[in-house]
Parts: sequence; C-alpha cells; structure tokens
Amino acid sequence: MDSTRARQLYVSNDPKDLPRANFDAQVKAKAVTDSIYAARFAGVAEFRKVTYKSTADGMEIPAYLFAPLNKRGPKGHAAMVWVHGGVHGDWTQSMLPFVKEAVDRGYVIITPDYRGSTGHGETHYMAIDYGGNEVIDALSALDFLKTLPYVDMDRVGMMGWSHGGFITALNAMKPGTPLKAAAAIVPVTNLIFRLSYKGPSYQRDYSPEGTIRGLPFEKPDEYVKRSPLYHVEDLTIPILVHVATNDQDVNYVEDQQLVWKLRALKPELSETKVYVDPSPWGSSVGHAFSRRVDPVTLERVDSPAQIDSWSRTWTFFDWNLRPYEDHSKPLPPVRVAP
Repeated sequence: MDSTRARQLYVSNDPKDLPRANFDAQVKAKAVTDSIYAARFAGVAEFRKVTYKSTADGMEIPAYLFAPLNKRGPKGHAAMVWVHGGVHGDWTQSMLPFVKEAVDRGYVIITPDYRGSTGHGETHYMAIDYGGNEVIDALSALDFLKTLPYVDMDRVGMMGWSHGGFITALNAMKPGTPLKAAAAIVPVTNLIFRLSYKGPSYQRDYSPEGTIRGLPFEKPDEYVKRSPLYHVEDLTIPILVHVATNDQDVNYVEDQQLVWKLRALKPELSETKVYVDPSPWGSSVGHAFSRRVDPVTLERVDSPAQIDSWSRTWTFFDWNLRPYEDHSKPLPPVRVAP
C-alpha cells in the first residue's frame, strides 16, 4: 500500500496517541468567559463557579451555576442541567442569552464542564471518555443541585446540543433516570455509524481513549453501549429532539435514525421535529441553527427556525417541569361541598 495512503487510514488504539491541544490558551479563554458572565449577570441573576464530584470516580467537575436573584422558598424552583457540545469543548459566552431566558423563566441552571472539556488544564482535557464517564459527570450535577434548598429535585431536566445532546439522550434513556424531561438538539446518536461516516481523522479522537481502545468493529459492544440509538427502548421520560437536514456536523443521515426510532417505538414520550434547511445563512451553520448569537453583543440572531425551536423547547419544559409553580408555598385547601 502507498505509504501516504497508509498514514491517512491508520488509527491508533493507544491512549498516548490521543490528540493534544494548547492548554494554556484554553485556560486563558475560559478566564475571559468567566469574566463576561460575571459582568453581564451582575445585578441581573446569580452567577457563580462551582465544583462537584462525579459519582463515576470522584473526579472534580467544574460548572457554572445560574439562578434567579430573588429565590423562592424550599423547593421553589425547577432546575436543568445544560450540557455543552464538542468532542472537546466547554460552556462559552455564546450561550449567554439562552441562559438568561431560562433564569428569567424561573429555572436554576447548572452547566458542567465534564471530563474532556477545555479550559481546565491538561489532566481534565486528556481524561476524555466519550459516552462513558462523561455521561455520569453530567448527571452528577444533580448531587450539587440537591444542596440548594430552593431547587425542587422532582422538577429537574437536562438539555444538550450536539455532543451535549448525545450525553443528554444517554441520561434520559438510562433505566431509572432521576430526570423528569430532556431535550437533545442536533444530537450525536449512533457512534457505529458516525465513525464510519466521518472516517479516520474523526476516529482518531475515539479509538485511543483508555476506556475504548479500538474501533467499532473491534469493540462493537462498547460502541453500542455508548450510542443513544440502541437505548430508545429504555426511555421512560419525555424527550424533545430537534434536528436539521442541512447539518454538516451531525449529518441528517445520522440524526434521522433516532428521530424515526423514537416515532416508531416511543411516540407517547417523544416530541421530534425535522427542520428542513433551517438557516438563512447557508448550510454551514445548520448544526447551530438554534444557537445563533451575535459574537459582540451576545444577543440572539434569530431566524424563523430558531424562534420556532426555542418556542417549542420552552413549551415542552414548561409543561413537564412547571417552572412557574412555587412549591415552597402550601396549596390552598380543597373545598368540599357539604
């Protein structure tokens, strides 16, 4: 075989071959995000950086917490875990207007930078465990929410985008999940299909991970376990899924598999919508069709699809989590006719 072709096709299963990054630059970028959130939310909403331990192995998981300034009493607020996307990514300022909307609606939001996220140094970044312990990291945020007396743990949901949608779907389909509702937007759904579709350059981010160490044909059971498509049967809570036909990251040919299976097996629990070429800015932004934000003002840059998707999402969560209800107040007595 031609040596150039061989190098193009080669995929290691050794953790030392995992791609690396400029960790100092990532830490500096995270500091900028911290300062922007602190400045924009001052006097508007509570914002603070927190950490909690993952129930997977005790690893410290950094996160942002957002909450209304004026708290209701015990169990007064619904809450959500919002999960960022990216093979390696973090919670950035681009999500600021959406977080503000959530808090304005009465939600408490926690945004974990699960293992593998950027901005927290080399050790955290290189601990990436795609579809493995990172899923537990995100769900472990509920342990932190339990420490907040104003959060009603009977009204907690999860929402994620892209890779965060993948984590959200896996947690929603976990037997006995404590979540009450979930939304997965343009989610990764099928790693067996995805790695074959994207090819060796993409596979190199996964095959060398210490908990995987192989490609789907070498570790089929591991990739099935980590793919939401194969766990739809276990879904017991409401889930909303929005996808785009012009998505060039999580291509529609992948996402349609989950949409169709949910419609076939769990129509009573799933709310799905396929947006056809939703963005007026071209196919390259189809993956972010509902997350368009001006990079300077950090205000929403709305399209009809973005408005529609968020309207449906808020209605979905409002119905299932009831953020407008104040459970800290006793219900009025029921009057019985004599």
